[in-house]
Formats: sequence, structure tokens, C-alpha cells
Amino acid sequence: MTAPGSPGGATVIDGREVARGVRARVAGEVAELVAERGVVPGLATVLVGEDPASEIYVRRKGEACREVGMASFHHPLPADASADEVRALLARLNADPTVHGVLLQLPLPPPLDGDAMTATIDPAKDVDGLTPVNAGLLARGRPGLVPCTPAGVMELLRAAGTELTGARAVVLGRSSLVGRPLAALLLAADATVVHCHSRTRDLPAACREGEVLIAAAGRPRLVTRDMVAEGATVIDVGINRTDEGLVGDVDFEAVRERAGAITPVPGGVGPMTIAMLLANTVEAARAQTPPG
Repeated sequence: MTAPGSPGGATVIDGREVARGVRARVAGEVAELVAERGVVPGLATVLVGEDPASEIYVRRKGEACREVGMASFHHPLPADASADEVRALLARLNADPTVHGVLLQLPLPPPLDGDAMTATIDPAKDVDGLTPVNAGLLARGRPGLVPCTPAGVMELLRAAGTELTGARAVVLGRSSLVGRPLAALLLAADATVVHCHSRTRDLPAACREGEVLIAAAGRPRLVTRDMVAEGATVIDVGINRTDEGLVGDVDFEAVRERAGAITPVPGGVGPMTIAMLLANTVEAARAQTPPG
């Protein structure tokens, strides 16, 4: 699940290969649910408006569901849909027994409030892990559905054989989508977590403390070679569109000379997000339909 880098360089963690493994595992779990309980896990996606990038992403989610034997239900709404219309659709999906996971594609067109709309999703079907209930469970270290990208990062760290118990882990970025839940997951794995952000004093020195460094700041090539400890595991969550194409938050070519292991962009964290969405959906389906 990792590939050697150039001579003297870091091992490159292959997110595509790890994601394939997760999908294969999920396909097996889906088959078991169908055989043992007669349940086909179902994921419903809701897209408000016609954002091209969101449309592509939602389509890929549907294709991924079908590949592992899940049911996929897509519900498009016009960009001028009211908050009441969105809430009414989410309420219908919450009540639909064939739907085990509900995903509201963000961001929503203004004036809709993404946080307020997400909060109306049944926490048991919140496969994005973004409702206040699931966020609270994660913060308290209790079981619940976990946001997909942070869960994917943890899967990559496991695949790379990174020992987290007692390790110093630096998280760069504090968004509710990645940085905050990731810090909670690392704490639950017994890592010693340092949480950095744009106002951290002497950010390079803080980052160099990390045996594990996870960059999720949304700034292209923010993390340079001098910000990384020798032999550190570096996970790059950033996806930034530049004139040179997609780049991460890490200066990959420079940092790989110093790191012990590193994820590329693309091909690192990105493939894990949909894979973990599938894993969350089958977990939700299992919880909603106990045996017998």
C-alpha cells in the first residue's frame, strides 16, 4: 500500500490502492448484509443547484455505490430551492427505510445555511459525520459516524504502519470538516496532538515537532521542507487548483526528500473520501437493521 520514492526519498503512500482495499472490504460487508438480513444499504445524495464540480462528485458517489452493491438515490433540487423545500426532502429521506445514509452536498447556494440544513439529517443516517450529534460524540470519544476525509486519513496512517500511540502528531488546519475531527481521532488513537493554524506563532517550528504531520490548511505548498522533521509521516489533505494543475498543501518534491512517508496530490487522501463514505453507509445500514 506504499511505494518507494526516489533514492533517498520518502515512501509514497498510495491512496488509490488503500481505497481499493476499503472498497473491496465494503463490497464483502454489503454482500453479507444482503445474504444475512436481506438489506441492501442505500445512500441518498441531495444536490442543490448545478455546480459542475459538485455534480461530478455526486455522480462518482453513485457509481461507487453501485460498484459495491449498494443502492444509490439522487435528489437534485434547483438553485432557488427554499430552506423549507430542502428540509422537507431531508425529512422524507430520514423517514425512508430504504435509505440508510443521507448526504447533503456542500456548499449550498446562498442564502441557504449548510450547517443548519445538515443539522436536520437524522444522526443515524449522517454518513458525512457532520451533524452536531455526531460531532459531539466524536469530541467525547464515543462511537458515531465520523467525517469521511478524516477517517480516510486514519486509514492511510494504518496502511502505512504509522505507530500513533504516544507519537507527536501535528494537525495544520482547524476546519470542522477535517482539522477538528482529525485531532479528535488522533487523540482517540493515543497520539499527542498539537493543533496548528494560520495564527500559530512560529508555525515552522511547531510543525517540525511532529512525527506525524497532517496538512489541511487549504493553501498551496504551504508546508515546505524546513517545516518537516526528518523521517516524519506527512499526510497532505489539501487539493488546490493552480495554473500548474492540482497541488496539495505540501511542497511534495521538496518535502519527500526529508519525510519518511508522504501522500501525493492527487492520488493520496482524495480517493479515500468516497471509500470511507461507502464504509460509513454500510455501518449505518448495519446499525439500523439489527439481526433477527
